Amino acid sequence: MNEPVVELENVTVVRGGHTVLSGLNWTFREGEAWAVVGATGSGKTTLAEVIRGKQLITGEVRWPLLDRLRARGRRVDYPSQVIAHVSFKEESRLFSYAGHYYQQRFEFADSDEPLSLAQFLRSGTNATDAEVNAIADRLGVREQLSQPFMTLSNGQTRRSRLARALLAKPELLILDDPFIGLDTAGRADLTELLGELRRQGQRLVLICRADMVPPWVTHTFQCETQVAEADTPLGRDAERSGAERVGEPVIDLRAVTVTYGEKRILDRVTWTVRAGERWAVVGPNGSGKTTLLSLLCGDHPQAYANDVRLFDRRRGTGETIWDVKRNVGLVSPEFHLYFTQPLTADRTAATGFFDSLADCGTTPEQDARVRELFAAFRIAHLHGRPFRTLSIGEQRLVLLARALVKRPPLVILDEPFQGLDADRVEVCRAWLDRELGDDQTLLFVTHELAELPRTVTKTLRLDRGRVV
Repeated sequence: MNEPVVELENVTVVRGGHTVLSGLNWTFREGEAWAVVGATGSGKTTLAEVIRGKQLITGEVRWPLLDRLRARGRRVDYPSQVIAHVSFKEESRLFSYAGHYYQQRFEFADSDEPLSLAQFLRSGTNATDAEVNAIADRLGVREQLSQPFMTLSNGQTRRSRLARALLAKPELLILDDPFIGLDTAGRADLTELLGELRRQGQRLVLICRADMVPPWVTHTFQCETQVAEADTPLGRDAERSGAERVGEPVIDLRAVTVTYGEKRILDRVTWTVRAGERWAVVGPNGSGKTTLLSLLCGDHPQAYANDVRLFDRRRGTGETIWDVKRNVGLVSPEFHLYFTQPLTADRTAATGFFDSLADCGTTPEQDARVRELFAAFRIAHLHGRPFRTLSIGEQRLVLLARALVKRPPLVILDEPFQGLDADRVEVCRAWLDRELGDDQTLLFVTHELAELPRTVTKTLRLDRGRVV
């Protein structure tokens, strides 16, 4: 029998008074490749932290792999020294999201010494320039090496984090939902790359959706949800009565162009969105979707050099960023990283009333709205729980509620269902179809067309910064 790498015996994790994992027994052996699957909030990411020795537990975790490495003369003090975990929660030690407002991530590129992707990849890896260039080329981010790390798209950021982990040459690599945020071609390429790494001897554990388990995975572990959830009826899909109304323009872009140095990110994009319309925004990774949304949310400084009109006002005509955000509800793949204050889940959602990242006083009516959305999205049990202790999927649901609490005229959902199981996706889709008002405009960004609400009728497709 192959030698064990990690052994878990009767492991239980209790966090914030809530049981996340209970009585877990699991052994990972040499030659195996595991996929960890389960519902949103079932403890998949917590399991990864247990494997790395990063969680307080009852029970026992043993690392026979470390004993074998030490016997060969390698100094290993902690499991996390040789076990890497690439997840949504990862932050570079070279910068802190706590030092920046979300809308400053593009202005950060204008600072004196922005952290480039190349610097991010070299940090803590002792990698040579040749190694950095090779892995960046293999993962499709070679052209972004000189670009500020914080300005990368969600898909580019996830590939970059994987590249950095590989450059560190870990003995065991745990990848947390590595396929989400990637377009179809990117997922196929990553599946092939990971298969190559496995054949070369890399020990791998994937946390992923059950329908995304690669064919080279040898074993699957099912995490079981520890919290009973109330069953909220989905209701029937909303049928928008009558012909679609032709509302006033909410968004009007005219030949908008955005560049970084000599690289053109958006190339003369012209687009009009009217009140009440439902749009899908699609395109491959790096096509300009993130930059486009940053213009609409008042985040990108190059908005002032372009003809960008929101609610019939051109950017740069005297409105503040808060004037823009007052009309917008937003969720994005990286948004959770900016909530660094010790807020509970319900207080995090309530910040959406004020377009803030800090807690503010709320009225009984506003508190009731938060409770209403938590019940609709089946996260009522998270009320009062610390936001930073929640799983990624749970955080996504809290931030989806945050985007919707004030019933904004413009709702921008950038890959809102990342990290959610299929049942929860259907609950949220049905809510959007049923509850968004006829006067609310929706922009929905996704690589998974099956996630689109049924009321979405229009599509903006980008490729290499151009409308196609």
